[in-house]
Amino acid sequence: MASRKFLVEVEKAKEAKDGRPSLGPVYRSIFAKDGLPPLIEGFDSCWDVFRVSVERNPNNPMLGRREIVNGKAGKYIWKTYKEVYDLVVKVGNSMRTCGYGEGQKCGIYGANCTEWIVSMEACNAHGLYCVPLYDTLGAHAVEFIINHAEVSIAFSEEKKIPELLKTLPSTTKYLKTLVSFGNVTPEQREAVEKFGLAIFSWEEFLQLGDGKSFDLPVKKKSDICTIMYTSGTTGDPKGVMISNESILCLLTGVKRFLESVNEKLHENDVYISYLPLAHIFDRVIEELFILHGARIGFWRGDVKLLVEDLGELKPSIFCAVPRVLERIHSGLTQKISSGGFLKKTMFNFAYSYKYSNLVKGRKHEDAAPLLDKIVFNKVKQGLGGNVRLILSGAAPLSTHVEAFLRVVSCAHVLQGYGLTETCAGTFVSLPHEMSMLGTVGPPVPNVEVCLESVPEMGYDALAATPRGEICVRGATLFSGYYKREDLTREVMIDGWFHTGDVGEWQADGSLKIIDRKKNIFKLSQGEYVAVENLENIYAVASSIDSIWVYGNSFESFLVAVANPNKQALEQWTEENGISGDFKSLCENPKAKEYILGELSKIGKEKKLKGFEIIKAIHLDPQPFDMERDLITPTYKLKRPQLLKYYQDAIDHMYKSATKPSA
Repeated sequence: MASRKFLVEVEKAKEAKDGRPSLGPVYRSIFAKDGLPPLIEGFDSCWDVFRVSVERNPNNPMLGRREIVNGKAGKYIWKTYKEVYDLVVKVGNSMRTCGYGEGQKCGIYGANCTEWIVSMEACNAHGLYCVPLYDTLGAHAVEFIINHAEVSIAFSEEKKIPELLKTLPSTTKYLKTLVSFGNVTPEQREAVEKFGLAIFSWEEFLQLGDGKSFDLPVKKKSDICTIMYTSGTTGDPKGVMISNESILCLLTGVKRFLESVNEKLHENDVYISYLPLAHIFDRVIEELFILHGARIGFWRGDVKLLVEDLGELKPSIFCAVPRVLERIHSGLTQKISSGGFLKKTMFNFAYSYKYSNLVKGRKHEDAAPLLDKIVFNKVKQGLGGNVRLILSGAAPLSTHVEAFLRVVSCAHVLQGYGLTETCAGTFVSLPHEMSMLGTVGPPVPNVEVCLESVPEMGYDALAATPRGEICVRGATLFSGYYKREDLTREVMIDGWFHTGDVGEWQADGSLKIIDRKKNIFKLSQGEYVAVENLENIYAVASSIDSIWVYGNSFESFLVAVANPNKQALEQWTEENGISGDFKSLCENPKAKEYILGELSKIGKEKKLKGFEIIKAIHLDPQPFDMERDLITPTYKLKRPQLLKYYQDAIDHMYKSATKPSA
């Protein structure tokens, strides 16, 4: 096996046996060549991360929000670590006064804010499981999560209270107390109380524990800290149980990684909190900032105002999903195109010069320092002026966008990969390594990784260019799916978590994600799509005989190829005065519009989410068949072959369709 610069081989490859596919060598990061880093000494739980940071940095600013004066956003105003701690103590005492304690489930629902973190830390202090409630998992996801996780107390953003009320009375078996981060209207109070529940405004709740004090339970590394729900292939979300140890191990590994590439965090670092705290990506990043006594500033909740918030906060670390970075790229390229010949020429020269130097191995700060000041400084200032690390996660970042931002942002742009089940970060690309464009880099220093062959897809983990399912081992792994041991057994085999993603090792030890073993994927905004489930839903349309739904992680919406029902289409054309044979009807834009409308109706009836609605369609009069290798003998769709066959049609649909706004 070829040597891989940034990896250390810790176990030899294993040939296939006992019905199991072959395993490639087990690797870990070069930054863990002497062994996986031990957990930070003296820390047993996420509560310790916050408690110790308060002891070390009581007067450091911790959580900030923009002050609103006469309806206009002003400066960020901050609560110190000690002030946040005092609030956490109050919330914890109030929870205990209401009878909620160790092992019980506490829901948190709403946009990132100070109260979200305070509620989370109160859960950490008193040993409650923090259960984020996240409505974009589906129309009934909040109701499902409350019942499945047995959530007894829920904190909520004020404007989300009506959504929680819609879950009543079906959630009242478990849910007993609601707390608004803001106020409660008399109508809401009446609606809740008739079901026997209690509801409090934030200020009312803070006063419940006045004059009371409760001992904190002893917390262990193995205790569950949070249950995060993630998309399931059959519709219902899965509850991923994450222990204190998983999060502590992740923090240890990321800390080692940043120190190894000379980018260690410090108390003066600033983070903008806008990615959902309900996702593991943002949760662990904020834990990392708390560990270092650094600052977390919250956005105002409007993507159109994000750049303005960046300008005021001036963060040093910026985490993003590809959709956000693609917007930045699109905005910048439009400005450059409309800037006149001279500006455009100067930019293109500066870009080519710096890019060439980066490819030659120059560090980004040395590649073109003068051009950074003259040409690229405006981009830097657009992100606040202080960003030194941009981390992209949740879905693949287009290589051209990644390359562009590496040149123009005057910051390191790193692409990462991880899942809720691996406690987020599992791979991350390295600063100054242009060869890692389009990859997710090598593993972080706290895990071990191998590839497992997928013979049915032609992927061989023992080939000269190893390809296979990505398998992860280490203490960051989840503790199982809540109440779903069957699903846990499917993905946890001999201590290895099977991600379902197919990777390819690169010569330098970075990993490229090339496929998905199961038919579930993410769109560019980070939303999962269970494509077989959607095809089953759309297949009930009488206007079509069969359908193949397509999307990928570089696009924000779905398209489809369908075989129309000849009788239904001809009847529609007769009713609408349209003539032509069946083949020409399939090419008729009005016929496509008609079938797209029929599918949209079904989508709305079945309460599909916006990103699950098909935005463009290609009609093929010839049914999917074995002669063209598009289906199996049992009539299952052969997706790689379908993509190859209809590639031109797919490309045309994505070019011509109007992209929906995220």
